[in-house]
Parts: sequence; structure tokens; C-alpha cells
Amino acid sequence: MLRELKTFLAVVRHGTFSAAGGAVGLTQSAVSAQIRNLEADIGEPLFERTGRAVRLNAAGRRLLPQAESMLELAARIRASSGDELSGDWHLGAIASVQSGRLPSILATLAALAPGVMTRVVPGVSLALLDQVDKGDLDMALIVNPPFALPRDLHACVIAREPFVLIAPLTSQETTLEDLLTRHPLVLYDRGSFGGRQVVRFLERQGLRPEIRLELDEIDAIARLVACGLGVALIPRTGMWCLQSPLPVRVLPLGERGFHRELVMVSRLPPEQSALVALIEEALLGEAAHAVVDDPMQ
Repeated sequence: MLRELKTFLAVVRHGTFSAAGGAVGLTQSAVSAQIRNLEADIGEPLFERTGRAVRLNAAGRRLLPQAESMLELAARIRASSGDELSGDWHLGAIASVQSGRLPSILATLAALAPGVMTRVVPGVSLALLDQVDKGDLDMALIVNPPFALPRDLHACVIAREPFVLIAPLTSQETTLEDLLTRHPLVLYDRGSFGGRQVVRFLERQGLRPEIRLELDEIDAIARLVACGLGVALIPRTGMWCLQSPLPVRVLPLGERGFHRELVMVSRLPPEQSALVALIEEALLGEAAHAVVDDPMQ
């Protein structure tokens, strides 16, 4: 019945059998068959059907919290079994984590949990958080959002990354104001959590630079600045800060500085999952190592 309950929750979340099938990797007909089986086991219909869309009826609403509890219990049972450090693991990660911290974390996993096959899912923070909340991902490495995380998820801050101003090596200006006045801004996507921080910083400082480009990929922003296409305010992270010598000028923001937090978000806490505990320990150890060895400190 667990398979049918998982499909039932997917239909509730996505509103149609077709969309639910896409989320759990089933055809629409397979979803319909599983829902029919579940309704037969329960002994009554669970949905009101209006065209393609479906919505819970009274019986479905009664089943919903029980289904969530049963699937959560099943996850905990699997987490406590001796086979936990094997099988598939779905890990979401934003782009800057993939190019920065993730390789060393995956190397640790390969050494300590060789039976685990990790599928890395790219995406932006909000989308990855939603996938963890829905159960489509086991864990995600994202920017800490400007709102409270769901209380049933485990979250751990794994890094605090200060924002810096980067400028082409050919630029001569020495102050934030001069650089943002005389050069266009390559804007960190304002739709992202980190990009919103940049916009708020500019508003607080009363700065209105000319925006030439806007994108979410931090390493790409650094490369554009290195090519002379403008200046940028980005977190000190990713591959661009590991290159030596840096192809850009890096100016700390001093007393006006701000930072973004990276968090690990998972459906299970470390005390209930040895794999979550292993990854969290590796992330925190890698973060401490990065602080000690940061060539820009």
C-alpha cells in the first residue's frame, strides 16, 4: 500500500493524475490504477473528479494525514535499517555549490558510503526546497531563504559567504560608489535569494547603477566581469575564487558587508539517518577547512 499512498500524495499535491504521474515517474493510466486499488482497499472513493482535475472528498481528507504519517514512518524504518548506506540518494544543489563545495562532499561519500548512488539534481534554491518538502529529494544544499523553513524538515547552516564587489583588472576606481557609477552592473539574478540581498543592499546605499546583464550563475558572472563587461556584487564562493591569480579585482565591503547563508535541508535529521549525519559532518568539516585555507582571508 505504501506505493499507492505515495501516488495518492502526488495527486493531492499536483491536482491531476497526469501531473502526479510526471512527479513519481508513472503514466497517467498507472496512476489511475493505483488510485483505484487504494480506493478499493479503503472501501470508498477518495477524490471528486471534475474533468481532468481532481480534489479530495471527505474520505480523502481523512486519509491525507494518515498517509503522510505512514510514509514518514516507513522512511524512518528504512533509515534505521542496516542497509541505509546503500541505494539511491537524490541530492539537490544550487550551481555555486556544485562548482564549489560539492565535489569534495561526493568524494567523502564515495569513500565512506560506496554503496550509495547519488543523483545530483540542479536547480534554484526555492525549487529545490519545494522538492525536499514534497519528498522528491532526500536533501538539498541551498541558500537560506528569507522565510521560516517547514518545521518538519531538518536544516543546518553549513557556510556563511560574504558578498564582495568584483571588477575587471583594468578598472582603476577604488571605492564602491565610483565603481558602480562608472561601470555597468552585472546583476546577480534578483529572483534568487542571494540576488534579493544585492537589490536590498543597493537600495540601502542609495545606489542606482546601470544594469547591463542579469543572471543567476555566479561563476558565469565572474567570467563576464573578467571580460570587462561590468562589475558585480556576488558571494565569495565557487570556482572563481579558487583561481590563482584571480582574473578580477576583489573588493571587500568592510563595515557595509553582508553575507548569504548556505543550508543543508533534509527530510530526516542526523539522529534518524546515518547518511544525513555523514553528509552533514562532511559539509561542516569542508566549511571549516575552507575558512582556514581561504586565500582571500
